[in-house]
Amino acid sequence: MPRRPHTLRFGKIVILGAGPCGLACADELTRLGYRGWTLLEAAPVAGGLAASVVDPAGFTWDLGGHVVFSHFGEFDRLLAELFAPGELLHHDRSSYVRFRDRWVPYPFQQHLQDLPAEDAEACVHDLLDVACRRREQRLPADADFATWLHGMYGSGLVERFFGPYNTKVWVMPPEQMGSSWVAERVAPVNPDEILTAFSGTAPPARCWGPNSTFVCPSGGGTGEIWRRLATRLEGDLRTGARVVAVDPEARTVTLASGERIGFDYLVATGPLNRLTTMTAGVPSSVRASAGRLRHTTVAVVGLGYRAPTTDERSWLYFPQKNVPFYRATNFSKYAPANVPGADTDTFSAWMTETSMFPRTHLSCSRLISACDRSVRCHGLVSEHAPLASAHTELIEYAYPVPTLDRDAALAEVVPWLETRGIYPRGRFGTWRYEIGNMDHAVKMGLDIARRLVNGTAEELPATAPAAVAVAGGRV
Repeated sequence: MPRRPHTLRFGKIVILGAGPCGLACADELTRLGYRGWTLLEAAPVAGGLAASVVDPAGFTWDLGGHVVFSHFGEFDRLLAELFAPGELLHHDRSSYVRFRDRWVPYPFQQHLQDLPAEDAEACVHDLLDVACRRREQRLPADADFATWLHGMYGSGLVERFFGPYNTKVWVMPPEQMGSSWVAERVAPVNPDEILTAFSGTAPPARCWGPNSTFVCPSGGGTGEIWRRLATRLEGDLRTGARVVAVDPEARTVTLASGERIGFDYLVATGPLNRLTTMTAGVPSSVRASAGRLRHTTVAVVGLGYRAPTTDERSWLYFPQKNVPFYRATNFSKYAPANVPGADTDTFSAWMTETSMFPRTHLSCSRLISACDRSVRCHGLVSEHAPLASAHTELIEYAYPVPTLDRDAALAEVVPWLETRGIYPRGRFGTWRYEIGNMDHAVKMGLDIARRLVNGTAEELPATAPAAVAVAGGRV
């Protein structure tokens, strides 16, 4: 099938998914003067993975530990358009890793002086050793993640933190993951600065990563951003509209209701493997490549306590096997309105995230009990603080996993779809964790809108190399 022209003069654009990418695409199409779009969202409300919910007790929870920060002026301008001064609360990141009996500042590898002496000595020894070796031989560009970690940080750090933490997050050993995605996701370390820190004369640690400062809406959780953007759209936004089939020859999508909607161009922001499954005419080789893509499922357990919010930290990392969650977010610190009556003198809220294989059977009651025990055991709330709320959200598609064969799979799947006027974008449309934040999703939505209307090149194309400047925050 020949490629369609870059510039859209006539035709219909259908967008699948009203998350940050889909909403930004529709908004930009309208700004460009093009109103022939339809935005279809399967859920009852817009927001996608960035939506927020309010539980029966009045606590607000995000669908995961979102952090609102930006690499792009366009995302900053969007926030400025949607929120008046004072409606966004600004925070300096304060994050720690739980290690043995103490809290080590994040990034872990930049604060080895805070470890017990024996652990610090082992980590520094191995770190210096691999630094010397790297001067003689560079790490191969196609190294798996485990090889990359050992080559960058040494066995001491891998055994104590990187190995257990990443296995816990990804539910997959680092040996099965690639390393091309790393970029700003994993903090660098300077051996000279580490040694200076042990002398006690080192300057204060630098704030690493683009999320060293972040914002949160003063009410409504992160989902308030996308609720407001959806509200201002002037066009055909349909919620509760689940697409079950795509026919690239007939140029139609079919909804669960049986309704068919025609398109000339389709922007698909849902999971790429699902898209290929429901698209007619996909060759078996392309379908097999999409089937090799892997993702995690995350259970978000929100724990609301009848205890005042006194902890000043933002979020905490837990590499231990005996703690079910890998991260706990101090959600009442993000915004007082996340607890009932905005009363942080009475309530506190901790949001935990536990990774698991997709389709794992989950006992919510057992997970809630285990998370509650760990929150108390590690001193986030007092042992006797009454539990005022326990809310669980199961995020089936939480994070795309950068497996060793991911890039090869994407290089086969995405071009096949694009030559048929189907553009997969967003976190799971591109399946690239390294550009999987909200600001990246918005940027992809803006870019594809401009490409379809004006023919301009995208700055974050779906199959570009992974070595772009991306966000830190999970490791």
